[in-house]
Formats: sequence, C-alpha cells, structure tokens
Amino acid sequence: MSVAPLSVSAPEVVSVKRALISVSDKTGIVDFAKALADKGVELVSTGGTCKAIADAGIPVKDISEVTEFPEIMDGRVKTLHPRVHGGLLGARSVEAHSAAMKEHGILEIDLLVVNLYPFEETILKGADYATTVENIDIGGPAMIRAAAKNHAFVTTLVDPADYAEILAQIEEKGGISYDVRKKFAAKAYARTAAYDAAISGWFAAELEIESPTFRAFGGELAEVMRYGENPHQKAGFYKTASSRPGVATATQVQGKQLSYNNINDTDAAFELVCEFDPAVSPAVAIIKHANPCGVAMGATLKDAYVKALACDPVSAFGGIVALNGTLDEAVAEEITKIFVEVIIAPDATEGAKALVSKKKNLRLLLTGGLADPREEGVTVKSVSGGLLVQNRDNGNIADIDLKVATERQPSEQEMADLKFAFQVCKHVKSNAIIYVKDGATVGIGAGQMSRVDSARIAARKAEDAAEAAGMTEPLTKGCVVASDAFFPFADGLLTAAEAGATAVIQPGGSMRDQEVIDAANEAGLAMVMTGMRHFRH
Repeated sequence: MSVAPLSVSAPEVVSVKRALISVSDKTGIVDFAKALADKGVELVSTGGTCKAIADAGIPVKDISEVTEFPEIMDGRVKTLHPRVHGGLLGARSVEAHSAAMKEHGILEIDLLVVNLYPFEETILKGADYATTVENIDIGGPAMIRAAAKNHAFVTTLVDPADYAEILAQIEEKGGISYDVRKKFAAKAYARTAAYDAAISGWFAAELEIESPTFRAFGGELAEVMRYGENPHQKAGFYKTASSRPGVATATQVQGKQLSYNNINDTDAAFELVCEFDPAVSPAVAIIKHANPCGVAMGATLKDAYVKALACDPVSAFGGIVALNGTLDEAVAEEITKIFVEVIIAPDATEGAKALVSKKKNLRLLLTGGLADPREEGVTVKSVSGGLLVQNRDNGNIADIDLKVATERQPSEQEMADLKFAFQVCKHVKSNAIIYVKDGATVGIGAGQMSRVDSARIAARKAEDAAEAAGMTEPLTKGCVVASDAFFPFADGLLTAAEAGATAVIQPGGSMRDQEVIDAANEAGLAMVMTGMRHFRH
C-alpha cells in the first residue's frame, strides 16, 4: 500500500536555529559546535558529545532537557522519543504538523549532526559476538533516516568532512540551500545503507548463512577514479569493512593515483602471490590485464622475479608485480629496469624504497601482511537486473586428496611443479592452461573458448620467450602442465605433450576421462586428478 504524498512547500533556504548533535566520531565536533553557537544556533546534544561540547565552554542542552525523559538502559534509549523525531519529521508547511508540534511542545530541529557507533571498526578489530552486537547503532540511523526524509526542512550531516561546507552555506546564504539539503539527504541514506550492509554481512558470515533471502553490499568511497576501464566510464573505489590485506588496505608509499585497471590488476596479482607461503619459498607474480604473464618461486625474491619475467618479458612491460615477502634492494633494482605500473608487497626496506623513488610514477603499495588464501569471503558480480554472489574460491592444493590416474607416477620434481601449476591455474582466466618447469611458469594460455587453443597459445608464447632469450630448445621441454578444468577430449592433452610436457594435473570429471587417461598412458605421461575445478570468468 503506497502512502499519499503531502503537499509540502520546501523553502529555498532554511536558516539553522537549532541543531541536534550526537556523534561517535568526535573529529572536529567541538570547533564545529563553537562555530554554530557563535552564529546563534541553539545546540542540543547527547551523552559524551554533550559533555565534550560543554567542557569546551560552549552552551549546550542535554537531550533529556528536550524530551523531559532521562537516558535509560545504558544509553540505548535516549533519542527514540516523539519530541526528537517530531522535531525532525515535522513538515512545517503542513498546518496539521505545525499544530501537532505546538500542542505537544515539539521544537523544530533544523540541523542533525550524527555519525554512528563504530560497527565497521569493531568487526575489523575482531571483537567478540556480544561486543559487536552492542556496537549496532539504533537511534542514530533512526534519526538520520527521519531527518533525511524531511530534507525539505532539515539538513542531515553524517560526515565530519562536510562541516566546513555547512558553515560556508550559513555564512554566505544565511542558511542551508535546498540543493545542499537534498545532496546530504542522499549521502545520509547511502551511509545507513552501507552501515546496514556491514551488519547484515557480518551476521551472514557469523551464522554461516550461505544464501540469505536478502543480501546487501556497501562501502565507503575511498577515491574517485579519473575514469573506469575506459575513459568514457565514470568510476569510484569503495572500501568495505574487511581487514583482509590487499590493495584496499595497503599504504601507497609513492607514485601517481591508481587507476581502475591498476586496482583490478593489483588485486589479482596480490591474491595470486598470497597462495605461496614465504616460509617455504619467496614468490613473485607479474600480472597484465588481470592474468598472470609470469609466476615463479626462487631462492630469493630476485631469483623468483627473474624466473617470472622470463616467462613473458614482452607482456610484463607495463604490468603489476606482486611479492610474497619484503621488497629488498636486489629485487627492486631488477624490477625497475623495465616499466611497471605497480609493485605490491607486504613490506619494503628503506634501500628498496629509495631505488623505487627514482621512478616517480611507479606506485609502491605495502600491505603489512599477506592474505590467507583459505579465508572465506564472497565475490560479487553485477548482471542485468541482479547480482551474482558466490563464496571466494578458497580451495587449496594442500587440502586436496590427489590421485594419480596413470600407469606412470610423477617424479618428486614433477609433483612439486604440478602443485605449483595448479595454484597458479586458479588465478588464470578460463579456459586456462599453465606450463611450469622448476617452480616457474614457462607458458600461460588464458581466456580462450577452446582448451586446445589455450594449450597452443601457451606453447607458442613459451617458444617466443625462448627465442628472445637465445635458447635453442623450447622452455616447455620437460615441463608439467595444469588445466583449470577437465580435458573434454584427448586433443588438449596431446597438444601439451607435443609441447614437451611430461606430467599433467587436472580436475577430471569428464565422461571421457578414461579416453584422456589412455592417451596419457600411451604418451608416457603422468597424470594427477584433483577433483577440484578452478574456473575463473
């Protein structure tokens, strides 16, 4: 049932005679309150905010003076009162509303200044269940929504960054313009939406609800991008309440602003390199257009980088480099020999920072740690009229019961390379074929409609890299090969064998698995089945 609209006449400018202030984040609030008071605005406030304002010698009324009712239940109930919500919701150009306000002693509130209990910060700190629930704000969102609905007469402020604009409006116009009131109403609803999204998302994760009936997603604008994937597309970078180390939580030490594509590619690079435990081996991933063009482990990060770069030095130009350890001088010197857009690592030495600083536009991001590849989470993709939501692909090769399906068993080195190849495969667009030798990719085929084409492209790129290095033998001779999904026919497998692969790892699960196994046996290949697919679209 719809509600009939009121006949409301919104003033072009509303003077601010009374402001209600109730903030959790007190950044700048005392200075703002003083500026309002100096302009003759009556201040009403709550709890700790009221004390902070009063302690600064600024005249302020406690909310209980307005409601004539004390704060109760440890502050849970203080603003949920008709004299508060009536003052926020009363449509002053409507005679019946004005009469009701007069009858019940409800004072008009022209400006609401509220920011919410720090729920997002609370979950970032890993607080326990009871503490997290207690940090769900009730009165704040209720007031924000009420004031924003009544933006014809009330201005709603939810962000300390906007205090200066309001003061400028009062100074220049004698009040707040209708356009500004509408703008801040929109921002207010976006804030409560993001807040509720964080709460509902936390509950879904905490209670392990796989497919909630309703699903909300929200974030806070971290940066307005110059443009999106292409110059004609507008874009923004929004951060959520997640503490997962990565591009969103990293500190940018230097370099120009990250682009939309930079952020997308850097996220892909860091998530990939986090698959490899630095305690086991240093690892480096080089990404171009969200696909790896080289990934390797090595005795040092410099060794790993050199091996990764050798896989496809042409595509690495203008790419993203991710490391699973501290960026040191040796690897920084190597990386800066070519043009790359971004380096992302958990940390960097001062010497490495000094080397990178010589490339002023090169972005250096430090995350402070690695992301756990087994951590649960969700990914979201928009489709026309809806959202596709799924759990993050946190499948890990170490947790899989591997089965050798062929007569020949893989050697110890082949098995190590097969595991490495399958970890890389998880981060390559489907259809994906990965050739690996001695802990480094030597050929990558990505995003093809045919698995055979991916196998051929990967082999061809390996030939090109060998030729560029002055080698007479293809890099794929004696390598292993990984496929992100099963081989539907033996042709893809045989293409890999022709390229020089001696062992293969694949999920299996095709109706023709036995045909593929027979082909592997005939070619003398070892084949390992994972039972886990890693499609990435």
